[in-house]
Amino acid sequence: MENLRNFEQVCAILKEHDHNPNRLIAILQAVQEVYRYLPEEAMTFIATSLGIPPAKVFGVASFYAHFTLEPKGRYVLKICDGTACHVKKSTEIEEALRKHLGLSSQNPTTPDMLFTLETVSCLGTCGLAPALVINDEVHGLLSPQSALALVQEIQDREAAVHA
Repeated sequence: MENLRNFEQVCAILKEHDHNPNRLIAILQAVQEVYRYLPEEAMTFIATSLGIPPAKVFGVASFYAHFTLEPKGRYVLKICDGTACHVKKSTEIEEALRKHLGLSSQNPTTPDMLFTLETVSCLGTCGLAPALVINDEVHGLLSPQSALALVQEIQDREAAVHA
């Protein structure tokens, strides 16, 4: 039922953009908001609906870094490993988060689709180093313990909602 609702949202997004192929990036951005990634089936449907080759849609989706072709968790954790953060031991925070969540570089998303952990080159928050962004919220001056506390708070809140 969830996929049907999302499919209806894709149709609404296409309609909102007048099925205009020149609005492909905006359409893909809106669809990614629905799914938290760009499923292959949705991209094929978009191509068909816009009357453009699927290769063009896949090309745009794979070219821009802000698009993802893999499912991500509800909470995307972006740990900065830029110079300032690295010097202040962001790698220790990353290791603590990976261990706590049972993740690896090959498996960055938890099986329950709650968390995805990514390492980024720079968040532009050098004054807050080491920094972590959880979805769109910046957290700075972290230690492994404070980063784990943030994640545990989310886990506790999610467990309470689903209890």
